Amino acid sequence: MTELLALHPDVPRRTAQRWISQLINQRQLSADGQGRARRYRVVKKVLVTIPGAEDDAFPNAIPLSADSRDILAYIDQPLQARKPVGYQPDFLDAYQPNKTWYLPEPLRRQLRKMGDTGQSSLPAGTYGHAILNRLLIDLSWASSHLEGNTYTRLDTRELIEHGTVAQGKAALETQMILNHKTAIELLVENVDSVNFNRYTILNLHSALSENLLPNPADEGRIRQHIVEIGHSVYRPLSVPNQISETLDVLLAKATRIKDPFEQSFFVMVHLPYLQPFADINKRVSRLAANLPLIRANLCPLTFLDVPEQAYSRAILGVYELTRIELLRDLYVWAYERSTQEYLAIKQDLAEPDPVRLAYRKMIKQTIHDVVVQPDEEALAIIGRNVVLHAAASDRENVHALIVEELRRLHEGVLARYGLRPSEFAHWREKLTNKSTQKKRQT
Repeated sequence: MTELLALHPDVPRRTAQRWISQLINQRQLSADGQGRARRYRVVKKVLVTIPGAEDDAFPNAIPLSADSRDILAYIDQPLQARKPVGYQPDFLDAYQPNKTWYLPEPLRRQLRKMGDTGQSSLPAGTYGHAILNRLLIDLSWASSHLEGNTYTRLDTRELIEHGTVAQGKAALETQMILNHKTAIELLVENVDSVNFNRYTILNLHSALSENLLPNPADEGRIRQHIVEIGHSVYRPLSVPNQISETLDVLLAKATRIKDPFEQSFFVMVHLPYLQPFADINKRVSRLAANLPLIRANLCPLTFLDVPEQAYSRAILGVYELTRIELLRDLYVWAYERSTQEYLAIKQDLAEPDPVRLAYRKMIKQTIHDVVVQPDEEALAIIGRNVVLHAAASDRENVHALIVEELRRLHEGVLARYGLRPSEFAHWREKLTNKSTQKKRQT
């Protein structure tokens, strides 16, 4: 890597790592050794032509409309044959929430039928809470895979559930997975308060970009400089004030859209097109697209099995032609794949505890208070909060639920309670010391 970067000083290390990961996935490179001894070699190939099965072909399994095929024919031309184009404000301006429809009514009806979990009448986010552990693994892995991350689904599960870092993987890849976990928890755990506003989108970007950008000041901040899109003739807006103002218009329109699928797809189209951040725009759009679905207790869109070359081309169709048909066809196919996974496990989900659901915010706050105040008796804190915030008829159950969650508290769920690993470790140490003292006294 050091030698490669010396030959190409203008390429950021993070970009080089991503390119190399993609080339390894495409079997154009092989990697030997670990750490500083790692070396990359070109894989010698024998060219075998199989009609319709080329490595870079758009997958035949994804049904495409005639309009989508037109977009694909244009995008598949060499860069020199495609017309350079800048940001087109009319694309966003022409969209009128609940009057303009990127997803026609029959298609929205089809999507709702596919994603129906039978929990639409329950409080917002009920289904998302029930499947959170599975969602963290699937969406973190699939979204990262679209960025060239080489973690397997099993690697991702081990990292998220047990904190086990996969052998031979770059630190960037591990960070990317963990950032997705944090961002997904932010959406699910705060589904009552997050919305399509600057606070949510900026903090979502901050979570996804932590420790991944060359300039840490760009985390959660509107883009301050020009960006170029690789393998594209599209040139996004470059003036920070224009980017900021356009983002406000985009979010205001997204907020007014009533249908969750239309809202989801609108964000997937316009956030990457605007490129409001220095990097990681598509990741923000993929997670933000799940917010309306989580809130409506619909199946999430996890992007499982979505090929990178298909997603990239669909996004290029938006960038260079401001046309959404190819991305729409991919969205519908990807959502059907996601629902097949999640509806298959529906029967295994336990019905949510109504008491836990009703007092979930208070329970989380109480656990946070107990951990950050290790010198005060835990039962005293729990008792005080239960008396203040729970109905008399529920206090005994709520008290028992808090004690139960404290007993099974571990590093993998700290973000749920707004806790840092250092706070958790300090609390555990205090508990151990108290237990030791009691044994000595006995």
